[in-house]
Amino acid sequence: MTLQSDHPDAADATEAGDRARAARAADRAGAPDAVDQTGVVEPAGVVEPAGVAGVAATDRTERTGLGRAADVAERVRAVLQAADPDAVWAVGGPDGLHTGSAADGDGSPLDVGGLVPVLALWPVIGSLVAEEALRLHTPFTAYGTEAPAGTTAHHLLSHSTGPAAQAALTRLAEHLTGSPLAELAATRIWHPLGMTGTRFADGTLRAPLADLVRFLSHLLSPADHPVSRAWITESLRIRTGELTPARGLLWHPAPHGTWAYGETPTAWVSPRHHRWALLLPTHPPGPLRQTFRDAALDPTPSP
Repeated sequence: MTLQSDHPDAADATEAGDRARAARAADRAGAPDAVDQTGVVEPAGVVEPAGVAGVAATDRTERTGLGRAADVAERVRAVLQAADPDAVWAVGGPDGLHTGSAADGDGSPLDVGGLVPVLALWPVIGSLVAEEALRLHTPFTAYGTEAPAGTTAHHLLSHSTGPAAQAALTRLAEHLTGSPLAELAATRIWHPLGMTGTRFADGTLRAPLADLVRFLSHLLSPADHPVSRAWITESLRIRTGELTPARGLLWHPAPHGTWAYGETPTAWVSPRHHRWALLLPTHPPGPLRQTFRDAALDPTPSP
């Protein structure tokens, strides 16, 4: 599927231009391979016995570009031991969980309110684009919703990802469907992925680690539903041209060929290395966010 646009100047740059902008964004991020545009391939590897609350865990014995799961776990635990030993974390790929802080967890729901945009809003918007109920470059006013002149979903997703932009996108999705975001996310995204423990409760979004594993693994898998490959591919590339900071659709380019979302709880995905990572710290992470990312996702970690 190709994402639609009705804006005469909205056609995206050529692949060569995208790669050039990606390389410049990588340089600004301090890593020459910060952005991947090559797509996702089917994972290799064997799924081993159940890990987090029914999600299969893979402890790969072969060496990969990112090392064995045991090596990653050792690096991450060394980083977290002094900074935030009670943080919840996980690292995996399209085949599921590879290693994490709670491999024998009890499935208790976690507060992931900081990840609502990426777990609920972004995939719901993608589903509306896939069914052509929404075009990224069409002004909100064309859909009968109030917004400043010229406001589009593309602009809000790629330039203004704060609370006001999220609220505007939520109103648009609810206006187009007649359903609240919580219901849209549950019926369109979470339930099809088997994320049965994810729900809004007590003023926040709560999800067990197993559901977060399912979601992030899906983003790197060959599956085209419920979050389409086209939407993921289009979101994980530079959409801001020469402007800084560089942005995709909600996601931000980061070092080690990854894309990130979140400041306190943070999710990373790396199509290039077929790896994702998740950090749910117990306090604002500060430098821990970077050191965790390096430990979990750097393909050439320091000895």
